[in-house]
Amino acid sequence: MPLRWLGLFGVWCIACCGSAGGAEPAAAAAGVAGEVVSTSPGYLVQPGDVLQVAVWKETDLTAEVLVRPDGGISFPLAGELPAAGHTVADLTAMLERRIRKLEPDAVVTVVVKTASGNRVYVIGKVNRPGEFPLIGPIDVMQALSLAGGATPFADTNGIRVLRRDGKRQSSIAFRYNDVERGRKLEQNILLQSGDTVVVP
Repeated sequence: MPLRWLGLFGVWCIACCGSAGGAEPAAAAAGVAGEVVSTSPGYLVQPGDVLQVAVWKETDLTAEVLVRPDGGISFPLAGELPAAGHTVADLTAMLERRIRKLEPDAVVTVVVKTASGNRVYVIGKVNRPGEFPLIGPIDVMQALSLAGGATPFADTNGIRVLRRDGKRQSSIAFRYNDVERGRKLEQNILLQSGDTVVVP
């Protein structure tokens, strides 16, 4: 049964500071003792993101920083820092703490210039398979809409969401017919960065 075009592109109007797929922010910076990291919700930085980092009144300490595949960044006076999995507020606090050891009055600003790291994937029997930037909360139905809906021969009741958590991968069932009729809406989960929606 083909999917109907849902017309839900309004999700892209949500600011980048929204939660990425409902993932919980990291509670502590791995391997960095004593760093201040909050647990407030916000956009989670991912490998591949480009950050604009600036220190107030220090023109030499303004730069675009790429989050490396290992999740880390490098910045003058701060050295190496873990960035992936932390909110912008978390990262700002960590940078300020490091830099203020040498510049006591330093005020740091961090902005996500390019949110390239947060993506979800829709593959299989859809009209436009591919990867889609996760710059706001997106559920399964919305992801299917972004992929142009299923083709006529798709098994829309056999859709699975593949999710990886470290070395563990899980498969979450999604029955389109149920959700279309307003039943078992808990299946229509918010996607997380790296999720793959498979339409057989």
